[in-house]
Amino acid sequence: MLLILLEALGAGCILVLIVWWTMFSGRSEAEHEAAQQQAPELPKDKANAR
Repeated sequence: MLLILLEALGAGCILVLIVWWTMFSGRSEAEHEAAQQQAPELPKDKANAR
């Protein structure tokens, strides 16, 4: 019974680590800035219409 509980605890810890890793390992600042530079900018009159 103790072995089953330890295995479940280990699996839960692995699950939490995977979720934490995917939530907080986003794009780096350099990658984010490069993506913004490549995106075309809207003219000012169209940007205000939204």
